[in-house]
Amino acid sequence: MSGPLSGLKVVEMAGIGPAPLAGQFLADLGADVVLIERKSGSADPTDINNRGKRSAALNLKTAEGIEAALALIANADVLIEGFRPGVMERMGLGPADCHAVNPRLVFARMTGWGQDGPMAQMAGHDINYLGLTGFLHATGRADDVPTPPLNIGADYAGGTMFLLFGIMSALYERQSSGKGQVVDAAMVDGASALMSLIHSMIAKGFWSEQRESNLLDGGAPFYRAYECADGKFLSVGPLEPQFFAELVRLAGLPDDHRATQNDPRTWPDRRDAYAEVFRTKSRDEWADIFDGSDACAAPILSWSEAPDHPHLAARGTFTTQADVTQAAPAPRFDRTPPAAPGLPPAPGSDTEIVLAEAGCDDNTLARLRAAGAFT
Repeated sequence: MSGPLSGLKVVEMAGIGPAPLAGQFLADLGADVVLIERKSGSADPTDINNRGKRSAALNLKTAEGIEAALALIANADVLIEGFRPGVMERMGLGPADCHAVNPRLVFARMTGWGQDGPMAQMAGHDINYLGLTGFLHATGRADDVPTPPLNIGADYAGGTMFLLFGIMSALYERQSSGKGQVVDAAMVDGASALMSLIHSMIAKGFWSEQRESNLLDGGAPFYRAYECADGKFLSVGPLEPQFFAELVRLAGLPDDHRATQNDPRTWPDRRDAYAEVFRTKSRDEWADIFDGSDACAAPILSWSEAPDHPHLAARGTFTTQADVTQAAPAPRFDRTPPAAPGLPPAPGSDTEIVLAEAGCDDNTLARLRAAGAFT
């Protein structure tokens, strides 16, 4: 393994959503991530969230399967799980069970609602967590229903990133205390924390609860998407006056708009007027006009177009593994660059290897195998 996290040992309980992405990011940067699966199977090169990991298939409904899982956990720095509160405890893999065999373990828990509270046991998805926190209320057009921003806001920004932040914080604290701890990462907490700027603007009276009437929600004519002559789209976002001046100059907008850029009373009419201007040329014509400028205008690309854009191609932002296009590891490091991401493992392909590395001898492996601990 190579990368800044080389030497870090992680056990991840297989699941969906933000926890697998957290494991992927750790593996991307060099951590040895062992995924505990329910059963063996074939490798899937499109399973990007599991790239670079190793896999053990264990029957956690047996005492021997739990024994095998604890053997892996005893040798790990971090455990990642994304089940409902109480599931790990009922299996015999709760924090107390794991810390009994590994007091230094960082036990990282990922849920939508959190480990406690009246909704902790309810099912939910990204759209629900965004809805509860006020996040979703602010997205979409004023005359339409709120529009979910894919599953990025709660699952990945409010979930994965705060889970990783918690893991790294707990690992840092462990250097002085010598002890692990439980990280309770809830998507409702993370999504709420992401809105600190908006909360500040609300407190200052600079943000309305009416969608599409604010600086960053499409209300401002200089911060929104516009349709072009070919039906494709352009993103426009020059917030600062000097950048807005560049947009005005290059797009041929009225120069007197610069003086009243931030007057919300002018925004509705200007949104319509700017829309007419941007419909006069194709997306790529506008991209050429703004290329190299500070106008903060860029083409809105499709999934298939993005990897071939000259800037992203020059940086190697995307990579292709087994004919599957995917994002390259991020961020980047000058002294300890990570290797190219490995392919996703076949579920169960590394079961006995990782258990042997964790200290299980041949007799123990034979006993576990005979008892049906491996699936």
